[in-house]
Amino acid sequence: MRIRLAVMLGVALTGATLTAQSTGSRKTWTPRLTADGQPDLQGIWTNATITPFERPASLRDKPFLTEAEVAAIERQVATNRAADPKRPGDVGSYDQVWFDSGDHVVSTRRTSLVIDPPDGRVPLRPEAEAARDYNSAHERDSYEFMSVWDRCITRGAPAGMFPAGYNNAYQIIQTPGYVVIHSEMIHEARIIPVDGRPHAPAHVRQWNGDPRGRWDGKTLVVDTTNYNGKGWISTSAAGGRIKGILQTESLHVVERFTPIDKDTIDYEATIDDPKMFTRPWTVSIPLHRDPSYQIYEYACHEGNRSVGNILSDARSLEKRDK
Repeated sequence: MRIRLAVMLGVALTGATLTAQSTGSRKTWTPRLTADGQPDLQGIWTNATITPFERPASLRDKPFLTEAEVAAIERQVATNRAADPKRPGDVGSYDQVWFDSGDHVVSTRRTSLVIDPPDGRVPLRPEAEAARDYNSAHERDSYEFMSVWDRCITRGAPAGMFPAGYNNAYQIIQTPGYVVIHSEMIHEARIIPVDGRPHAPAHVRQWNGDPRGRWDGKTLVVDTTNYNGKGWISTSAAGGRIKGILQTESLHVVERFTPIDKDTIDYEATIDDPKMFTRPWTVSIPLHRDPSYQIYEYACHEGNRSVGNILSDARSLEKRDK
């Protein structure tokens, strides 16, 4: 679907550039406060979308869509899905019961989730792409070359906030001194102190880093350092060219959660890893409140047979070909 959308965007859109939506009500809207005085971000939020992660190359000078272009793209996506023929005997995806990659372009009408650099493309270093391609070519050799998501370790931070094919829900919970973000995918919970404490000592390294939060007006700013360098910046769930790009211990992420009305949070993440990227880059994804959404348990390790099956199949083929 990402490929289809990229093609449609690249060949069908010629409309005028649109400035970001920012009505007067959104500028002046103020969220209610929690009992301890934090801006209240609590609730169930979702971010499924058909907007591609990176902007198609043919649209590098077109950051926004018009309303008419959005309507046309969403109609075409719906038509393509309805007309998509299944092969005889094909019952569809095994997880079709909860498969949900979204039906709409992001509410900001951007042509990509990457908003900086201005061309909407991730500024990858050649060595980052080489490492990604090496892992992809050797993933049947050892579990160490497989995605940390396939291995049920983590989707990562901020990768866990990137839209995927399903389980695009997040529950935000606030207690005195903390904000907790519970992701539906892999049922991860990020516990973020907002009490002013410093980062952990540099030798303390974690898969998803060491987050520290603070309030900038109504915006929750989360600064994350101390990554262990074993994760991926994005997995097969989302990310296009950054699927499989490694994190290093130099990774520094700054996220901003800004409520713009009672049902919308403007989420931005700036990623800086000089060993993987030529410059910092930023992703923007609106989060929409969905009080009807119910998060179910994501039992990853419990049903994960793929790693063992892939490796045993590879070893069997090696024996056969000797």
